[in-house]
Amino acid sequence: MPTIDKPSNNTDDAKAERNVVPHMRVFVGVQVAPEIARELADLACDLKQFSVRLVAAADIHVTLVPPWNEASISETLEKLRQVTNNFGAFALTFQRICYGPQPRRPRLLWAECAATNEIAAFHAALGHAFGRNDERPFRPHATLARFPRNGSAIARRHPIDQQLALTQQVDTIALFQSPPGGGGGYRVLASLELAGSAACMAANAQFFGPSLADRS
Repeated sequence: MPTIDKPSNNTDDAKAERNVVPHMRVFVGVQVAPEIARELADLACDLKQFSVRLVAAADIHVTLVPPWNEASISETLEKLRQVTNNFGAFALTFQRICYGPQPRRPRLLWAECAATNEIAAFHAALGHAFGRNDERPFRPHATLARFPRNGSAIARRHPIDQQLALTQQVDTIALFQSPPGGGGGYRVLASLELAGSAACMAANAQFFGPSLADRS
């Protein structure tokens, strides 16, 4: 008996297609001021002689909420806006450049920041908003180089432990898109001002069409 093809349900097909939303790898952080980022990148450049992946000055940042896969950027921005509306600008001070997280078995070269009460409270609020609570003390830092392996050998051959005194005022928080495959080239999808300036939201039109500020 010949098979009879069932007529396709165009409505269901269209609904299923709409439900297939590509996920984007995103995280929340602070863009390091260009002049400070260049200085930090210069301090790390001596590691070029080793098998390390240096972070370009333009990519240097401080992560506040670690990366996750997100399908709804608009919902993410709304959560972020609810937090930024309740916090004012704060100072971010880079105190030390060293190997981390464990000096004896380093995976990174990073610049440690002062973990002030303001930063700790802001980090906790973000963690609560995005369901990323962490009981461990927050160690704000900017990664300057990553080691694929043999971090201990590099640290022994090229010790780095230097005090810093670099401070920037933070009045905006960014939603970043992570590059594919852990490469370079972080992309700022949106920047939100602290202290209730929700109207000042810069979004990339390629993803969002008309600016979200115009829609709010």
